[in-house]
Formats: sequence, C-alpha cells, structure tokens
Amino acid sequence: MSKISQIYGSNVFDKRTMREKLPSATYACLMRTVEQGEPLDLEVANVVAHAMKEWAIEKGATHFTHWFQPLSGVTSEKHDAFLSPEEDGSAITRFSGKELIQGEPDASSFPSGGLRATFEARGYTAWDPTSYAFIKDEVLCIPTAFCSYRGEALDKKTPLLRSMHAVEAQAKRVLALFGEFPERIVTTVGAEQEFFLISERDYAAREDLVLTGRTLFGAPPCKGQELDEHYFGAIRPTVNAFMKELDDELWALGISARTKHNEVAPAQHELAPIFANANRAIDENLLTMEKMRLLASHHGLVCLLHEKPFEGINGSGKHDNWSLAAGDKNLLDPGDNPVENLRFLVFLTAVIEAVDNYQELLRMSVASAGNDHRLGAHEAPPAIVSIFLGDELGAIMESLINGTEYHSAGQVAMDLGVAVLPNFLKDNTDRNRTSPFAFTGNKFEFRMPGSNVNLADANTVLNTAVAKSLKGFADALEDVPTERFESAAIAWVKRSLTDHQRIVFNGNGYAGEWEEEAARRGLANHKTTADALPAYVAPKSIALFEEFGVLNETEVRSRYEVKLDKYIKLLSIECRVMKRMARRTYIPAISRYATETAQNVAALDAIGVDCASQRDLAARLAAGIVEAARATRELDALHKQAETIDDSQERATFYAHQVVPAMSALRRAIDGLEIITCRDFWPAPSYNNLLFYV
Repeated sequence: MSKISQIYGSNVFDKRTMREKLPSATYACLMRTVEQGEPLDLEVANVVAHAMKEWAIEKGATHFTHWFQPLSGVTSEKHDAFLSPEEDGSAITRFSGKELIQGEPDASSFPSGGLRATFEARGYTAWDPTSYAFIKDEVLCIPTAFCSYRGEALDKKTPLLRSMHAVEAQAKRVLALFGEFPERIVTTVGAEQEFFLISERDYAAREDLVLTGRTLFGAPPCKGQELDEHYFGAIRPTVNAFMKELDDELWALGISARTKHNEVAPAQHELAPIFANANRAIDENLLTMEKMRLLASHHGLVCLLHEKPFEGINGSGKHDNWSLAAGDKNLLDPGDNPVENLRFLVFLTAVIEAVDNYQELLRMSVASAGNDHRLGAHEAPPAIVSIFLGDELGAIMESLINGTEYHSAGQVAMDLGVAVLPNFLKDNTDRNRTSPFAFTGNKFEFRMPGSNVNLADANTVLNTAVAKSLKGFADALEDVPTERFESAAIAWVKRSLTDHQRIVFNGNGYAGEWEEEAARRGLANHKTTADALPAYVAPKSIALFEEFGVLNETEVRSRYEVKLDKYIKLLSIECRVMKRMARRTYIPAISRYATETAQNVAALDAIGVDCASQRDLAARLAAGIVEAARATRELDALHKQAETIDDSQERATFYAHQVVPAMSALRRAIDGLEIITCRDFWPAPSYNNLLFYV
C-alpha cells in the first residue's frame, strides 16, 4: 500500500500544487481572492486556468466540469473535453479563464421551487476558489456556486458561503471588543458519516431497497443489536477491503478520513474525517458519500445511506461537529485566563441564544422523509431541539444566573485499580448521546442530521442564527467604555442565559418524561417533516435570512417548496412500491403457501390424522392475507386521495398523518405473515440475510 504522505492530496489543486505550478505573482493574487475576497482579474484567471489544465492533463484528465450542489440535494456535473479542433484536422487542448470562472449549464430540469419557469433554461455556475479543484474519474472538477439567470441562488453552497461571511463579520466585531483582530474567522465542520453495507446480491432481490433506499417490509431479525457485539468489533475482511480502497481514494482527494469503525447495528459502520473549513468539509462529505456508493460494488457490496434502511434497529446519522476558529484559535475552547474565559462564555452564550431562538428552523434544516423514521427512535436524538452542556458548564450557567459563587470540580484523576494501567485525568463533562446539540469540550455536536443529508442546510441556519446573536452582543457593547466592558459583558451573558435557559437539558433525551417537560418549557416538538417545514417560511426566519443577506424571501420560499415537493414525491414513490410489492410479490407468495398448507390439511383429514396445528396455521395465513389485502386497499385509497390535494403543505400534512400510518399498517400485516411462512416460499431476503451476510 502506498504511503499516506505520497497519496494525500495527489489529485487536488491545493495550495501546495498552486505554489508549484503558478507564477509567484499569480499565486499571491489568487490567495488574496481566496483569503480576502478580492475580485479575480480575468488575466490572472487565464494563468490559473492554464496551469490547472496542464496539471490535470499530466494526471490523465481529459475533461473538466463545474461541480455544483443543486437543490435536489446531490451533486451535479457536466463534462466538457479540453479538446479544441484546428482547421488542419488536428486538435489542441484549451481551457480559458472564462471557462474556469463561469459555466452555463441548462437549469431547466433542476428543482427551483418556482424561481423560474420551465422554459427559462439559462443558469450559471461560478467558481468557488475557496474550495480546491480536484480530479475524479479523469475529470477536472471545479467546485462552483449555481444561480439563475436573474441571480437567485439555485444551490446549497451559495447560502452557506453567505452565512459563513455573516458569522465571520459579527464574530470580528465581538473579538474587536476583546482587543483581538484576526484576519479570518471560519466555521469548522467535522462530519461523522454513518452507513450500512449489505450484499449486492441481497440488495438486488429487494425491490424496496432498490427503489426507495429502505426496506418497506421486513420482520425483525432473530438477533439484532441487543448483544452490543458489533460496536467497535473486528471489521470483517470484505468490509475492511472496501474501507482500505475508500481511504486511498479519499486521501488522494485531500479528504482527511481518519477514523473508521463498526457502529451499533449489525452491518452498520462509520467514517469520520478531521475538522476542516465548513465549505470544504461539506464538499468533501458529498464526495465521500459518492465514493462510498461507487466503490462498494468493487467488493460485492452496496452502501446504504438512507437514514433508516431497517426498522427496529439503529438508523444512520451524520453528526455535524461545529465550531468557530480565528486562525489557529478555537473560539469555543475554554481559556486558561479570565479574559479567555469571558470570551469563551460570550461565544458559548451566543450559540445557546441562537439555538433557542431558532430551534424550529434548526429542526427544519434536518427534516426529510427518511429522517422522520430515525429521530426519536431511541438511537437518535428526539425531534425536540435542546442543548447539553454537561455538569461543569451547567453549574457555571446556574451560578451566573443565580449570582452565586462557582467552585470548579477540576479534573479528577481516575485510578483503574490495576497496577500496570496508568492513572489518567477524567474530563469534567461526560458525553450525552441522547442530546440533539451537545457541547463536547471545544465544539458543538449537532446530532440530528440524517446520513443522507447535505450539511449545507443545517450549517447555513446555524451560522446565520449565531451571527444574529453575536450582532446583538456587539450592538449592545460597542459603545460601552473600556473600564466597564467586562462587567457589561458578564451582565449580557447572565441576561441571555437567564432568558434562554429552557433550551439547556442535561438529562436523558430518550425518556418520555423529557417530552412532557419540553412541552412545559415551551420547546417545539415537530415529529414529521410536514410539521417542521413551515418554520422555513415563518416571518421570523425570513427576517433572519434577509437581515444578513443569506437568502431573500423569494429564495426562502422556493427552498420551502422544493423541500415540500421532495417529501411528497418520496412518500408517493414509497406508496407505489409498497402496493406493488404487496399485490405482486408478497400476497401471491403467501397465498401459494396457504394453498399448500390447506391441501396438506385436507390430505391429513382424509386419512384421519390429527392436524390441528396445520389447520390453525392455514387459518392464520388466510386471515393474514385478508388483512394484508384490506390494508393494501386502504393505502391505495388514501394515496389516491393525497394526490388530489392541490396545496403542497396540506398534501404533505395528509401524507404525514394519514398515509404514513396506513403504510405502517400494511407493513405490520405483511411482516406478521413473514414469521409464519415457510422460508422456501418467502419471496425476498429477510433481515437475517440482509444484516448478517457472509
């Protein structure tokens, strides 16, 4: 295997490669664009484009593409060759600065939520120089933003970049009050990606997995995750081979894949990178998901990124580890002196205030048909947004609110009671995996996002909400005299924590009592996407986005419509697949077994043999078939009724509260028959097969 240092970043046009390939003056100009936002001159772009093309061709690339993130939630690319034919019949390679900076894909078939009519096909992609270009499958991929002919954002990257600028501007105002003037402040993200790997053969035999990404039917396996033996267990050879190939591919793309392990559920795994600038981290996560899907087939596997592919066992999330960095200084890292501690408390309080004020918007940002099955299912945080601070910070908060003296517990030495094992210092704060938004020492871990989501949405909301809180602090204290600043800052922290303490919960988020307590505190509990999405277009949300130039009202409403439309379409597809499988796969197979069982009963009766057990089985099968047919008809009627509702929000709500329960009823009917039907007759791989493949 190649050394990591030789592989890492070999297919990325990063700073190291830029310094090598670009003239020093061009490199300096480009860095001013990247780091200070200066406009990029076309002549400089031409030099960069030529160097980028030559480097890519050396690496075997033949095409280039503007790689972007439309509102569909996946990445998109259109490949153009470097080829330029000459009059004499020869050809040369060409790639101009204009082609680097701007592209013009047909935008007519991408979701826009009403931003443009179908016949208005023109759209533009614009180079994002803050995210490195890379080579993938012999194509030079240039990360870009995507907008309409009239300039509205049609992608997820553009509002993310705007939100990063907004929180940076406000954080600089706050730090200036502490006498600190960093050149750049960036949000950092580390995305912990969970996924399932199953046999390609079994996947192909499950129509529901192929068409929807999850199993719409399936009785529980004989053994699930109750023995806790899969978590951090030895990685099976087939999976390990896949992970090794994935590591090499990701490292070549400059993606710092560091940690990999088995997750709690059988056949479930996790990959986690090192933190990076939020913009690049999200680009890299999208690339990681793409590579997972593509490389799995090399090993006879299929990678499932659905949030809940199997009922009754853990689903898959994507923990969004978020922080703010000023140079090499983490602004959420508690300091070693009073000034640093006060600065930390100001930023911590700003996040607490932001999450409380915009809890419904944060919940909306992770809403999807798949994640509805995961949130609150006792392996993921509940649909109620709350913050975990831990014992130490929780006690600090209470002392500030109550005006009492705080006594730190300090770090406690742990003695493991075995002479050969060293003593070590215990952290002041334990981890709480039931919390949706947990402080974990020097960052917040937002655990609600599902495994298949683009994290741009959640981080756009979080960045903008925190910018709002930081702006409130700066507005309140910029005119305060220096000698009064410390007391004024502490007073602001105390006031804000007092006003927003309801969002802090250090207990068990899975407990039923918490749901009741959250209601008493006035916290929202939107259990379905249909219930969560209206927060997107609430006047408060629109005002937030417009205040910081992240999205205008038209862009917000278009995204709301896109999310509604996707939710409705996904559930409609699931309905069609369920009805088809029930009618054409499961009921016929069960009927054949019921017929054979009935024939056996008749044969045994004819010779006077007691066959009470077989008779009972035949009756249960017959009754189950009747129930499954009835549940199919009920689902069909509700599905058809849903499709007649014109208003998108009303249709989504009908799907969530009428159709989904009918889908569950049909599933229960079929799953109940699976456990009494002979395996030779069952038409699809069971959970035992899918989760415990060899």
